Amino acid sequence: MGTANKVPGVSGGAVAFVLGFYEELIYTFQKINGKALKLLLNGRFKTLVVYLNLPFLMLVMGGSLFSYFSVSILLDYFLRAYELYVWSVFFGMIVGSVFYISKKYTAWTLQNIVVVLLGVAIGLALSLMPPAKENSNLWFVFLCGIIGVSGMTFPGLSGSFLLMLLGNYVLLLVDAVNVVFNVTTNVLVGNFEVLQDPVNRKYIQISLTFFMGSFVGLVSISHLLSYVLKRWNHLVNALIIGFITGSLGMVWPWKEKIFVMQNGRVLLDSQNNPVLENYQRFIPDLNAVSTWVSIGCIVLGIALVLGIDYYEHKKKIT
Repeated sequence: MGTANKVPGVSGGAVAFVLGFYEELIYTFQKINGKALKLLLNGRFKTLVVYLNLPFLMLVMGGSLFSYFSVSILLDYFLRAYELYVWSVFFGMIVGSVFYISKKYTAWTLQNIVVVLLGVAIGLALSLMPPAKENSNLWFVFLCGIIGVSGMTFPGLSGSFLLMLLGNYVLLLVDAVNVVFNVTTNVLVGNFEVLQDPVNRKYIQISLTFFMGSFVGLVSISHLLSYVLKRWNHLVNALIIGFITGSLGMVWPWKEKIFVMQNGRVLLDSQNNPVLENYQRFIPDLNAVSTWVSIGCIVLGIALVLGIDYYEHKKKIT
């Protein structure tokens, strides 16, 4: 789920939804509240562990954090070296997810179908929006944390893609992560000089601010979602199906990056990375070998998700 949260267009919440622990995730985050604080201050740690569903919470958060510094580094490599095929696998996984979730959804009323179409329209609209410029102002970084965590709490809404639209994807999920990882590894071997570097200190400050914003967003959004899930479960699930379907526009494999131009040259950000303006999507050439490899990757992505469905069904039988 943590790896999915880092990929623009892919929702970690969608992974949780497909794997069947989405509602437990939301209700667990909802319990980070005043009652939990009271239990902590009163020293009732055993009750707190049970109340917060702490083993589950630690596994989810620990796995997500671990992925940022391990699996996602590998994913970054494949995105650079085999970008078309990686996006194809993700596209297939989302197609499989839509089929998987729709098959389990039974409340196909006219009202809910309209909500599905609304979710599709919003998802497609988000995928066509042009990204903004990078902004390292801490208040804006805090806001990015609140918005970015939505990918974990709302299936189909990619938090990392929203960060790309806000212009801070590279700053927060690439540059800051790499700097924090580098500083941490140096400190662990006794090299504390890295903490004196103003650039490192700036990125650590940005990372902490982003983390605080994410925590605030995680708790507040989960409270809102748990409220609406209890009262309008079918409508929310219909909207989720629509969002996930609409997010196919975000991960369409065949696209070219369009960079911001200034005085006839590609504009670079503070880290000398080209500033992305948008994507130009196109229909693939069916005569190209790469197109058929990509289609194979899409089929692989669909098979991965349907394999989960098959495993779950087999487990229920046994």
